[in-house]
Amino acid sequence: VDVLTVDRTAETIQAATQISLQEGTTLPRCISAVEEVRSRGVRTPLVLMSYYNPILRYGVERFAGAAGRVRANGFIVPDLPPEESATLREAGQANGLSGIFLLTPNSTPERVALVTDISEGFVYLVSVTGITGARRSISTDLESFIRRVREKTSLPLAVGFGISNPEQVSQIGRLADGVIIGSALIDRVNLALKSNSDPVAAAGKFLAELQPPRPETIHTSGKP
Repeated sequence: VDVLTVDRTAETIQAATQISLQEGTTLPRCISAVEEVRSRGVRTPLVLMSYYNPILRYGVERFAGAAGRVRANGFIVPDLPPEESATLREAGQANGLSGIFLLTPNSTPERVALVTDISEGFVYLVSVTGITGARRSISTDLESFIRRVREKTSLPLAVGFGISNPEQVSQIGRLADGVIIGSALIDRVNLALKSNSDPVAAAGKFLAELQPPRPETIHTSGKP
């Protein structure tokens, strides 16, 4: 990843975090947002993603209970090592929440075995060794990484980090079960806000553009 790409990525994440804090985002408000979405009839699975500190401060049992009551489906906590996740996983399981964990291209066989054993819902595969952010291309080693994890689990595999265009979505769709897009979506929303455009419409347009031309090529069976 070149320096300019990293700088833009840092700027994207920093700006989104700052705006979120200024607008008063908190863990309870995120849980309330799930409740509001469910009250509107949305049945799409919803996964809460957070660093561990807000959950720990809120209370692990309290978090799991609240998230379960509003019918969230799971959680991703990137900075919680799977070896230290038993407390949160047990609280989640008691409240119908799936714990989703990450693997990277340099994960050892032992780490792959552990994560595929404890993960529920799907396994989050980081496409590159490095930080998140939109990239022009994806790793040439991604296919072998996906196949290595596929050998250990029948869970769906979703690939994230650096995905930003329809070509990448289509390429990954032939190998995995889903893609995870963050920074590129944030960039589109920011552009809309700066131009006084509708950010919701901009996000919807971007996601529509990402749909591969042949959706039937994306398998969902958990098998290559």
